[in-house]
Amino acid sequence: MKKMISAIMLGAMPLLASAAANHDHNHDEQAPVQAQGQSAAQQQNPGQGMMDMPMMGKQGMEGMHGGNHDAAVGQPGDPAQVSNTINITMDDSMRFTPGTIHVKAGQTVRFFLKNTGNMKHEMVIGSMAELKEHEKMMRMMPDMNMSHAEPNMIALAPGQEGGVVWKFDKAGTVDFACLMPGHMEAGMVGQVVVE
Repeated sequence: MKKMISAIMLGAMPLLASAAANHDHNHDEQAPVQAQGQSAAQQQNPGQGMMDMPMMGKQGMEGMHGGNHDAAVGQPGDPAQVSNTINITMDDSMRFTPGTIHVKAGQTVRFFLKNTGNMKHEMVIGSMAELKEHEKMMRMMPDMNMSHAEPNMIALAPGQEGGVVWKFDKAGTVDFACLMPGHMEAGMVGQVVVE
């Protein structure tokens, strides 16, 4: 068993090195490495980096961010077109307040977020499938010091404030979550109900 784990870990090292060299993601929180969480493709091609792995219909990390969002979740908004500002608090109880938000289809919204906790939190807008896949990827690379810089998200250190501008194109439900390791699993998720 120890030999198998050692072989998996050695095989994963090039994967992690390649991902580190090719992407500027950065999370400060730590999570346990789970070799069992590797895909069949990673186990068969241990030298293949995350930049090259197919994700959500596109290759590599590009498949996780910008431009590949399900049309139902909307798109980055024009700050000049904001018609509604919604204040959201993130804290160490692993909750967004409010956790459910109602907007109208076609509306461009500014989410103004404040991290009142003592640890880093983030808000990432997407479909639940996108959020779960991205969170799984984050768990696979706990030592990558990953930070995001995408129009559908914001990461805030304790005490920081900031905003995201998003246009909701269609009626439906759009999800958001904190993808810091362990936060989404602890319940740090919310929904935007688009009417």
